[in-house]
Amino acid sequence: MTKENGQNGRVFSQAVEDYLKAIYKLQHEARTVETTMLARKMKNSPAAATKMIKHLAENHLIDYTPYHGAKLTPAGERVALEIIRHHRLLELYLQQALGYGWDEVDAEAEKLEHHISEEFEARIDELLDYPCTDPHGDPIPTRDGLIAPLRGSSLADAEAGQTLVVLRVRDSDPDALRYLAAMGLGLATTLEVRERQPFNGPLTLHLNGATHAIGRELAGHVFVEAVSSADQSGTSVEAAASLSLPPRPSLSGPTAQIAAPATRPDSAAQTAAPAKLTGSGGAA
Repeated sequence: MTKENGQNGRVFSQAVEDYLKAIYKLQHEARTVETTMLARKMKNSPAAATKMIKHLAENHLIDYTPYHGAKLTPAGERVALEIIRHHRLLELYLQQALGYGWDEVDAEAEKLEHHISEEFEARIDELLDYPCTDPHGDPIPTRDGLIAPLRGSSLADAEAGQTLVVLRVRDSDPDALRYLAAMGLGLATTLEVRERQPFNGPLTLHLNGATHAIGRELAGHVFVEAVSSADQSGTSVEAAASLSLPPRPSLSGPTAQIAAPATRPDSAAQTAAPAKLTGSGGAA
């Protein structure tokens, strides 16, 4: 299937949009995306990934040098960010309007993201009061293709004695999301790291009045920020979490990393001129 891309009026296939979105996400793990990385991400053969990479390069959506990997051009990033915007708005709509769980919305949004019109996207945005983040804490790009910087560090790197608040959680593994939810761990949850076992051993966490052991691999799905002692003093767990959540950051251009603001105050926030835009190809 093909559709017209709202950013530049060009028509792209669903496969092209999926590959551009995958390259965008992989660029946050490496400066350039190798063919083998992309093939694993897309669950395709290296030959199929190579063919698509050449097609994207011919259409000036990526810069590609054989044996050195691919990197999105500004045009490619605009397409990737638009489809990511569709996806994350749909995730939030599915959760808030239709009662889907945070472990269910990603797969459902994958099926729908290529098939909604810009008018439908705008109506969802308005219905949800112009949100900044999806159900997993990932920011939603604006209509102009802007996205806020990434904040938070991996829970797997936390030290014993730290008190932390959850900013976002990876959406790639529904089983992991269900397990975390069963622990009572969600966005804005405040937790204490009681113990960190050596040799890549588990972390012992205290949250919501209970103690849990969590492996480093699962901890790597959770991104957190320290709660300052001032925030903790004389406040409840919920208040500490609220105080430690970041204020709405300035937005940067399509090369910025993803951050976790909460909601936009009004529709004008989507089109207001934010911080200076950067160039192409960046690191969420």
